[in-house]
Parts: sequence; C-alpha cells; structure tokens
Amino acid sequence: MPLCLHSRRGALIATAAGLALVVGAASTFAQDKDKTFELKLAHWVPPSHPLQKALEDWGASVQKASNGTITYKVYPSQQLGKAFDHYDMARDGIADLTYVNPGYQPGRFPIIGAGELPFLMADAKGGSQALDAWYRKYAANEMKDVKFCLGFVHDPGTFHTKAKKIMAPADVKGMKIRPAHATMATFVTQLGGTNVQSSAPEVRDILEKGVADAVTFPWGSVPLFGIDKVTKYHMDVPLYVTTFAFVFNKAKYEQMSAVQKKVIDDHCNNEWAGKVSAPWAEFEHAGIAKLKADSAHEVYAISSAQLAEWKAAAGPLEKAWADNVKRAGGNPDAVMKELKDSLARYKASY
Repeated sequence: MPLCLHSRRGALIATAAGLALVVGAASTFAQDKDKTFELKLAHWVPPSHPLQKALEDWGASVQKASNGTITYKVYPSQQLGKAFDHYDMARDGIADLTYVNPGYQPGRFPIIGAGELPFLMADAKGGSQALDAWYRKYAANEMKDVKFCLGFVHDPGTFHTKAKKIMAPADVKGMKIRPAHATMATFVTQLGGTNVQSSAPEVRDILEKGVADAVTFPWGSVPLFGIDKVTKYHMDVPLYVTTFAFVFNKAKYEQMSAVQKKVIDDHCNNEWAGKVSAPWAEFEHAGIAKLKADSAHEVYAISSAQLAEWKAAAGPLEKAWADNVKRAGGNPDAVMKELKDSLARYKASY
C-alpha cells in the first residue's frame, strides 16, 4: 500500500478516535452536571412497619442507579402531614413521593376503588402486581395531578372487635365500626352500622375510648398499631384488601435530566410494585398465626352458609362502585373485566 494511503488511513483513525473521546467526555460532563436532588419520601405508618424498609430500599436503589445524583430521606409517622393528605402533599410538593390510600377520600378515585370490593383477591403478592398492571392506564386520568409510580394492596383484612363476634352480616347492625376505606364504609352503612372515620395510627385510641366497637384491618397491623390491646375477636375470612399507591411530584420529575427521569421510571413499574408489596404481604399474613397463638384473643371461623350470606350482602357494593365510575365517565363493565382478567393472569383471584 502506498505511504500516502497509510498516512490518510492513520489520520482518519486518529480523527475518529478523537471524536469518540470528545463525545465520551461530553457525555460524562453532561452526566456530571446533572442537578442533585434529595427526595422527601413520606408515609404515615410507624418506622417499624414493613413499608418503611420498602421505601428505604426504593430510595437506595434510585440513589445507586442515579450515581448519587438523587438521594432520599424517608419521613414516617405523618411527619410531613396527615395520612388523608398524602396525595395532595405529592401534588403540592410538600413531599416528592408519598404513600396514598385512595379510599381515605371517598369518591375522589372511583376506578381504583374496584380493588377494594370484598371477596375479589386471594393474596397480596399476585394481587398487587395485578392491580398495578391494570390501573396504569387509568391512573393517567384519575391521578393526573401527580406522576403515578406504582400501585399495590395489603394482604386481605377482616373484622376485629372488642366485645362481640361478628358472624353474619346482621351482626353489624347498630355497631360503630372504623372502615378501612370508602367501600368498607359503604358496606357498614348498608348493614346498619355506623362509620367512625380515622387514619390507621388513630385506630387504637378510638377503640380504647369507645368511639368505635370494631375495625376492619389487616392481620399483622393489629399488633403493630397496638390494636391487639383493645380487641379480642377476629373473624377468620379474607374479607377485603385496601388499594395503595406511590405517587410522585410532577414538578420535581420535570426538573430532572433525561437520565434521571429514566431512573425514576425504572423504579415506578410493575416489578417494583411486587418488590414493595411482598414483604408487607408476608408480614400481614403472619399476623393470623400470631393472634391465634395469643390466649387473650379468639380467631374464629364462619360457616359456609354464613360466608354465602356475606357474599350476597356485598353484592350491592359493586353496583355502587359501578355508579361512581359511570359518574366519572368510565365504563364499569369494561373496567371490572380488565381487573378480573389481570387477577387471573397473576393467579390472585379469590
């Protein structure tokens, strides 16, 4: 090969290498210039709750994936605001990521309320991923004030009472009950009971003072919140679940670079819905055995005939939910079919 061609080829290789170095340096420089953020992650349960570690794990993973440009601090126990306010806290930037119980605000989030209907889900692990996969397309409209991160449920809960067993639907009549969410509140009303509203951290107090006679709660959280100190009877049936969401402040997300946004997106997906919910599901389910082993408590079964009564009594709840969805402009039949298909896909149907 002539010398001039060798020289030209060498020059081209050198030029290409130089360009690669420049592009690589520019990319590194751009990444180095990403703004730094310390995210406020807010929830309303105690630091001893499994959700605390789930949020810490989520934040630590975000921090690692962002090469330290996104750090975090978790604020438990309503430190930044009341449990009922956590959706608006994310909307308004009081916190950056919050833990929300949509059922705390009746009528505001009608579609996700489908997940609260009794006797729908068998377990929280598959149920959480099924709920998250189903709700994503609806969240863009129903939770449009925030960036929806992920959805999940707790393991099925039931009635926990102070002075008498609840065996059949008729037993609720005349009782004062703290419901888990809007759907259970409607159920209590339909059965002739009176609702007493309070957030989870306030439940022990209202039971202790006689403001309420019973509560609908998941099992593991009964001792966690000290409710075992003021209750005695526990109906052993998977009556309902509660839907939850992590939601993110839109303004904070928009301030991030494309690389940082992808980090958040990669932590706001169905895989993370499973990661967040699984340890909590195991914790709640373990509460059944814990209360059964405590001689101060009676965990009791109901007959198949009584279970049939409960299912029949719950029938009007789906109609009430459907009416709320229609008022919001949705198609309840299509929404419910999609949810049931998702539950079947994740093997979480009751």
